[in-house]
Amino acid sequence: MEWLTGSKIPIGKAAKQGFDWLQDNASWFFDGLANGLEHLINGILWVFQTPQPLVVVAFFVALTWVLQRSWKTTALVALGFLFILNQGYWKETTESLTLVLSACVVCMAVGVPVGIAAAHRPRLYAWMRPVLDLMQTLPTFVYLIPAIVFFGIGMVPGLMATVIFVLPAPIRLTHLGVSSTPTALLEAAEAFGATRRQKLWKVELPYAMPQIMAGLNQTIMLSLSMVVIAALVGADGLGVPVVRALNQVNTALGFESGFIIVVVAIILDRMLRLRGGDRQ
Repeated sequence: MEWLTGSKIPIGKAAKQGFDWLQDNASWFFDGLANGLEHLINGILWVFQTPQPLVVVAFFVALTWVLQRSWKTTALVALGFLFILNQGYWKETTESLTLVLSACVVCMAVGVPVGIAAAHRPRLYAWMRPVLDLMQTLPTFVYLIPAIVFFGIGMVPGLMATVIFVLPAPIRLTHLGVSSTPTALLEAAEAFGATRRQKLWKVELPYAMPQIMAGLNQTIMLSLSMVVIAALVGADGLGVPVVRALNQVNTALGFESGFIIVVVAIILDRMLRLRGGDRQ
């Protein structure tokens, strides 16, 4: 076996050289990106933490009613937030919601246009598919290494690691929704003289909206699953007490904070679930 292991393919060395080159030549880009993301995080955090908690809870409850028109779902969301307040995890919950919302803003702003472009260019999607597979299958802890290298410690590296892990979901689902638009609808739009932009906005995007919303739901759930991992690079939120419980072997703290994460996931899922079922 020495003939096989004697000439090792330098994957790790090549990756290190690539990161070193980016640090030396693109530090201005990463510094600017970090500043922009930090302003986004601080702005969302200010919105969540400046008002009284019950005011924020009332806003989420009202938003749930507007989106779902179901008193049962609205009551469930209200009880979930009241339970979080009862357990004393409001600050950590708002920090995790800030991370999730920031990841949603970045992922949807990038993922939807890229998914549309991929749906219109099959060759582009064929090239992107292995990259998306790699982003989804690479262990999430690996993303923390470049995040620390380029952005240091704090919320920003946690957000970047989350975005890299979550981004394939909105891209794939947007591509699926747009590319599955029936040919008959597109031909009818062309027959009425629709331009490419009009077909996109009036035919393809409305037809793909259930898939795009499913991509948003997946983005939120996957982002929430990263809160514990993001805590390892200094990101605030519900992951911090989980990591503390692990270090202290504190069963009570671990189950308490872990159950709060479950409650937040249920709240967000019920709030954004599509009414009336999926498109047939």
